[in-house]
Amino acid sequence: MRSLLLLSALAFTSCAGYQLGGAKPAILRDIHNVNVPMFHNDTLHPRAEALATSAATEAIVLDGTYRITSFEKADAVLEGTVHEIQYTPLRSTRLDTLRPEELQNTVILNWKLTDPRDRTKVLASGSSTGTSRFFVDSNLQTSRTNALPDALERASEAMISRLSNGF
Repeated sequence: MRSLLLLSALAFTSCAGYQLGGAKPAILRDIHNVNVPMFHNDTLHPRAEALATSAATEAIVLDGTYRITSFEKADAVLEGTVHEIQYTPLRSTRLDTLRPEELQNTVILNWKLTDPRDRTKVLASGSSTGTSRFFVDSNLQTSRTNALPDALERASEAMISRLSNGF
């Protein structure tokens, strides 16, 4: 009876395909601590670099695969750039088709993970995109500013997912 129970338990667990441990890409298996300096801003949006850096660090903390540390203790350095912010009208007013009622902003982050001892050695790099939709209030600039952190969070989550899971 015991051998039958043991044999059935082994049969069910061997087919599961689950592996213990992380699913990091092979080149990043020795990376545990990451330093995140202030991102750069190629756009004209004020404070976009600070919002992007905060979104990236929050995504790293929430993911839990890497720890954020100082430059001296880091195994890798995550450098990023807010490359582009695009606004696309989704819905316009019924009487004036040139006046948008709902917009979508798309943020493109370019990033690279480098070795802190040799900054020319790139461990991983890529581009991540995040979008957000918002309704236009009486002040368009305020509406855009309020919607930007959400798009940056989505782009940062995509970036960290790629660093943590490989996709």
